[in-house]
Amino acid sequence: MESRSDFNFAELEQWLDKHHVTEVECLVPDLTGVARGKILPRGKFTEDRGMRLPEAVVAMGVTGEFPETGPYYDVISPNDIDMHLQADPATVRIVPWATDPTAQVIHDCYDKDGKLVPFAPRSVLRRVCGLFADEGWSPVVAPELEFYLVARNTDPDMPLRPPVGRSGRAETSRQAYSIDAVNEFDPLFEDVYDYCDKMALNVDTLIHEVGAGQMEINFFHAAPLGLADEVFFFKRTVREAALRHGMYATFMAKPIAGEPGSAMHIHQSIVSSTTGQNIFSNEDGTPSKEFYWYIGGLQKYTPAAMALFAPYVNSYRRLSRFTAAPINIQWGSDNRTVGIRSPVATAQARRIENRVIGADANPYVALAATLACGYLGMKHRIEPAPECKGDAYLGDHQLPRSLGEALTLLRQERELAAVLGESFVTVYTEIKEIEHEEFMKVISPWEREHLLLHV
Repeated sequence: MESRSDFNFAELEQWLDKHHVTEVECLVPDLTGVARGKILPRGKFTEDRGMRLPEAVVAMGVTGEFPETGPYYDVISPNDIDMHLQADPATVRIVPWATDPTAQVIHDCYDKDGKLVPFAPRSVLRRVCGLFADEGWSPVVAPELEFYLVARNTDPDMPLRPPVGRSGRAETSRQAYSIDAVNEFDPLFEDVYDYCDKMALNVDTLIHEVGAGQMEINFFHAAPLGLADEVFFFKRTVREAALRHGMYATFMAKPIAGEPGSAMHIHQSIVSSTTGQNIFSNEDGTPSKEFYWYIGGLQKYTPAAMALFAPYVNSYRRLSRFTAAPINIQWGSDNRTVGIRSPVATAQARRIENRVIGADANPYVALAATLACGYLGMKHRIEPAPECKGDAYLGDHQLPRSLGEALTLLRQERELAAVLGESFVTVYTEIKEIEHEEFMKVISPWEREHLLLHV
């Protein structure tokens, strides 16, 4: 597919005509990463169509609930005012599973004065990337996204289980990096790769991860906003493909008890906007002071950012000792037990991998938050702790253990809020508080099993 990075609206319309599009899905990612918006006939999709949505559409949680009172309404108007949506022409993609020729286009959210709505996830990432640009820095990222294929599950009270593959059997053991285990789902992944090709998604390799039915897809490195869009599209694509093959794809952080959780590891480096050189390396190839400062920022601010990296009560079940997920913010070279890893690489490819982030995180929010931590590290010249050269699982927990604890830390961290935007942090924490309260109303099977007759 041709490059669309500098598309304007006239070129977008030419693209739609070239692909004989009859309908357009106008998409807006909400705080959860769900695609909200409207579907328009091709003839109604014009630059001056004035499409609008209530601003609360991007400011609600996974349960669809809103606060009744409180700081949320210092940001969100109680009058239910509209956002003005503008298509980003660079995001246009075909919907490959649609019966009629259909396009999908991601939109940015503006207020009536033409300013970006500050609590919309895409706006937050744009804001952080703008701060990097002001310093002459260009972030480069590459996500690795894990997910599970599971058998169809229509009863939420029943545990999830691995799906049946071509052999007619479900996985009963862990098959890390097994080619044969991936081949069990060849028909599904043929569709996934076909869909990704038609959508020009920047995917690299597919591997089988440690868990039964757990897969990982890697993305080529690129600029943050475009890759966040691709992760957003990819999640939608895999779910759709899985449904067509009689199974579910889930990005829950910990969907199956006793199996490893799913992460979204994000590799990140910074290049000079003027020279194109990786500022994490000195001219002689050694790590630069910016490399260490970036790590220092991740170490200092990641605990406060955890509600953004691990956004649900389920997220914290993944982060436990000896389960291929970090429990602290130690850093190390070529060490997968730490939360912040520096992979083996050439000087120009030197990068830092944030291993804390869950697959359930909103890609826009997660990328904005990890870049914000590194940005603050470089701005404040924060020195990291000494490198961990051993097993970080033998160290102490340094991350919050629950969503409630994480929300408290996020509310207290004013420097991170200043980078991400005060209004975004207010809306986000208020919504997550509602989700947490909803969860606390649920009585789990564990409580009935162990407490019913014994306490």
